[in-house]
Amino acid sequence: MAETFAQYKQRVLGYLGKQDPLKVWRATPGRLARLIRGVPGSKLRRRPAPGKWSVAEILAHLSEIEIVIGYRLRNVLATNRVRVQAMNEKAWAESGNYARRHPRRSLELFRSVRASNLALMKSVPRKKWKNYGYHEERGKESIADMLRLYAGHDINHRQQIERILGRWRTKNE
Repeated sequence: MAETFAQYKQRVLGYLGKQDPLKVWRATPGRLARLIRGVPGSKLRRRPAPGKWSVAEILAHLSEIEIVIGYRLRNVLATNRVRVQAMNEKAWAESGNYARRHPRRSLELFRSVRASNLALMKSVPRKKWKNYGYHEERGKESIADMLRLYAGHDINHRQQIERILGRWRTKNE
């Protein structure tokens, strides 16, 4: 049975715990770079199981989600109470051909857009973090809510990559 959004949110916010979301945001690109350092591209493109994303696909997903996050944050900051459009990540992965994306280029795109998003959030007064949008599927979400959810999303995918590469490293040591 597929995980509901409420279950997903509880899980990823559990990963975040009391950590500062912006600290997680700052650390993620470097942590991902260290994880894939020295791993051949062929291993990064190998799916761990049928129907499961490879490391390359996860990195492509993170790079495109970061663009979406940047748009959502800017839209809500500029227009409080705006409607926030949902996205179909499976459709994006298929139409964007994530399986064929170069993993290190995806990571570089992620790193670049993340730096821009971090600079934005550092420049925004904390009182603006109360601005919110109405997500089509999730309902009312403030900027602060989004930052926490997206930081938990980072941790979720970093752990997924660690598990995939941990199995690969175990086989190759």
